[in-house]
This record gives sequence, structure tokens and C-alpha cells, in this order.
Amino acid sequence: MYAPIILFLYSRLEHTKKTIEALKCNLLAKESDLIIYSDAGKDKGSQANVDSVRDYLLNVDGFKSISIIYRKENYGLAKNISEGVTEVINKYGKAIILEDDLVTSPYFLKFMNDALAKYQKNKNVWHISGWNYPISTDNLPETFFWQTMNCWGWATWKDRWNHFEKNPKNLIESWDNDKIKKFNLDGDYDFWCQVTANENGKINTWAVFWYATIFNNNGLCLNPTESLVDNIGNDGSGQNCGSFDPYKIQLSLKSSIDLNENVEINLEAVNRVKAFYRSLKLPFYLRVFNKLKRVLI
Repeated sequence: MYAPIILFLYSRLEHTKKTIEALKCNLLAKESDLIIYSDAGKDKGSQANVDSVRDYLLNVDGFKSISIIYRKENYGLAKNISEGVTEVINKYGKAIILEDDLVTSPYFLKFMNDALAKYQKNKNVWHISGWNYPISTDNLPETFFWQTMNCWGWATWKDRWNHFEKNPKNLIESWDNDKIKKFNLDGDYDFWCQVTANENGKINTWAVFWYATIFNNNGLCLNPTESLVDNIGNDGSGQNCGSFDPYKIQLSLKSSIDLNENVEINLEAVNRVKAFYRSLKLPFYLRVFNKLKRVLI
């Protein structure tokens, strides 16, 4: 009845504890299957931390069932997620996906399952997000649609995920400048640089290619206006994140969230995200001033 939860772990014990403890407190945790993919360490030092995480997993409970897949060699995050999601979603037809640094609201699973059920037959909807940017929510609906994908707590269906492709060379050769500009939120944030960096071997990621897949198919992503997920990993401890955290949010504790009947892009919400990204380009003193101004108002 409920979508399985896929949780991808590596070597961060304290982050993992917070992620799992919050997930256990979810309304539907005891009715949900938890499938954990534990990646192996890159070397002896990281493997010791991985082993600490795996020791902790032995005593985890609070879910309908718990399955743990122990990688025998280091997959890396991109391969671990792309193969793990494919394996689970091919079996169950849908899935909710988390990583080891995402603390969820007690109503995160309810929101994700409600949205998966509501939009399953609407082939325009490709992706359900649990997180949103720290933007003003004034006069916005409780959920909105746009084309940009957020991967900090998300869900999708088998028939959409089957289109996933990581092929940076093909994107570079087939997309023109106008399409790239639109992909980059009309130039307000450079997502495209991740595509070229993957092609050049500088990074090895997966999320930008799921976004590109959705974008290529004119798919839409559902976002809650107030976040049901808090990313605690922007502390320099993750594989693909630094210690600067402009994305910090106030976790929503709403038990019921209205799912939008209007399945089309919300331009006002998109414009607020664009404004958020533009604010990151401002000098530091102006960013501080704007933040203080919002607090005082």
C-alpha cells in the first residue's frame, strides 16, 4: 500500500542516527518497508567509519520491514543511488528516496505517499520533492509545480524513472544555448556546469541527470512550499557538499498539506527561487543585510 523507503548510507554515523531516528517518528514508519544501501569504504580509514554505521544498523527497528544491502566494494554515491533506485523501483513500482543527512518531518512519509497516489496517473508529473528553498511563502499555495528537481528527499514511479539516463556527452551535443539557459533557470543558477564537469571527469554525480531527464520530457516536479526535509549535511562532511549553508530551512510540522489540483508551472514560486539564487551572488554584507531585513519585517 505504501511506497518503500530507500535510504543510502556511507560513513557518517551521527548524521545517519539523526536521519533514521527522525524517520522512525514518521506517522507511516511502522507501515513502511525500509531498504538500506550501505556503501563500502574507499580505503581502510573510511571503512572503519562504514563499519560503525553498519554496527548501528543492527539495532534499528520501527518499520514494517528492514532490508540492508551491504556493498562489498565502494560504489560511490552516483552509482549506488542510480542502481539502488532502479533495483527497488522495478520491484515495487514506486519509491521514496533519502540519503544519510536528511532529517524529516513526522508527516514527510504521509505527504510523499499521498502525492504518489494522487499524481500516479498524471503522466505530466515525474517527481515529488520533500524539500523547498527558504523563500517567502506569502500568497503561495501549500504545494506548487515547476520543472526543477530537488533531490533532498524525493519520490517517483517506475514508468518515469525508467527514462533516467546519465549521458553527459549526448546532452552536450544535443542541447542548444536556449535550452541550456532555460535549464539554468534563465541564467540565475548554473546547473549545466555539473553536466560538463561530469563529462570532464571532475565530478561523478547523478542528480543533475535526473533533472535533465525530467526537463527533456517536459515533466513537472511537485514541491511543498514549506519544507518537510532539513538537510543537515552542509557541514563539510558529505561527498558533494561544502560547509556554507544558505539552504537552511524551518522544518514544517503540518500534518496535512493540500495537493495542488492545478498541474502547471507556478511562475510566482519559480521567480522566488530565482530571486533566492540571485541573492547568493550578492556581496556578503548585502546578504547579511537582506537576511536581517526579513527578520525585522
